[in-house]
Amino acid sequence: MKALKVILPVAGSGTRLRPHTLTNPKVLLRVAGKPILGYIMKELLNHPISEVIFIVGHLGKQIESYIKENFQLKTRFVYQKEQLGLGHAVYLTKDFVKPDEEILILLGDTIFEINLNDVIKSEKSLIGVKEVENPSRFGVVKLVDGKVEGFVEKPKKFISNLAIVGIYYLKESGALLEALEENIQKGKKTKGEFQLTDGLQQLIEKGYEIGIFPVEGWFDCGKPETLLATNRHLLKRYHRGVRINGSVIIPPVFIGKDTVIKRSVIGPYVSVANGCEIIDSIIKNSILNTNALVKMSILSNSIMGESAIVNGGFQSLNVGDFSQIVQNLIEKRDE
Repeated sequence: MKALKVILPVAGSGTRLRPHTLTNPKVLLRVAGKPILGYIMKELLNHPISEVIFIVGHLGKQIESYIKENFQLKTRFVYQKEQLGLGHAVYLTKDFVKPDEEILILLGDTIFEINLNDVIKSEKSLIGVKEVENPSRFGVVKLVDGKVEGFVEKPKKFISNLAIVGIYYLKESGALLEALEENIQKGKKTKGEFQLTDGLQQLIEKGYEIGIFPVEGWFDCGKPETLLATNRHLLKRYHRGVRINGSVIIPPVFIGKDTVIKRSVIGPYVSVANGCEIIDSIIKNSILNTNALVKMSILSNSIMGESAIVNGGFQSLNVGDFSQIVQNLIEKRDE
């Protein structure tokens, strides 16, 4: 099978996931014990890949370090200095992609479960889609008699419920990059950005055939509630539970290394990263990042950043790195 070049735009600042994305790239936020980007890279390792090009921006050095420390494959990191849109991000790869090369574009904040072999064997370009209830949040595909006739970015009026999930297989990479360059030179923006969908629309108008394929296993990690939903799914698929003396663990959960759990109830659907402490607490449907501390608390539907502290009370919260929420007596962590 021919080796494939992969483009991974990961420059987004992830404003909907603040405060966590103030200190961490969105694609390195953890679900079920692993960064979002880790799931994508694990899937790519199952296929012949000639190179992965990352378009990075906000906190890009963290992404570069994570990839180089954990994966052995040819990579390139291209910096997008201004967030001018997905179309602009892909265009920045123009000097590193040959016009006749086939490319696979994957959005870095989306976890997918598909057989990529079936996609890259296709004789025509393909875009992954999924039926959604609220298409106004996504770019959508417009079909006429079963044929792709256009793309609309976050439509205000109903056009289609087929959301573009962030998987693009393009056999005409040179044609796409030319279309994106033309849009950028003309200053053609949609919703204030240079959109990839506008470039794809030009290909359709020039007679290029683009098909679609269904993606049922698609997990959006773009906001706190979807991040928690993805965490639940991945825990059910990959993790069960562990036994900890003196505490009750209700699977599925993920418990990282060097954790301290005493007199607590954990689960279901809880991810606990390395180095956390949980004392006299009940936690369900939550994500705790590295070195978080929870004491004398009941947490549900919560995300805690690295080294965050919650001490006392019943909470549903979303706190960033090094935050502290303390009720009743103020206690030092090392006591």
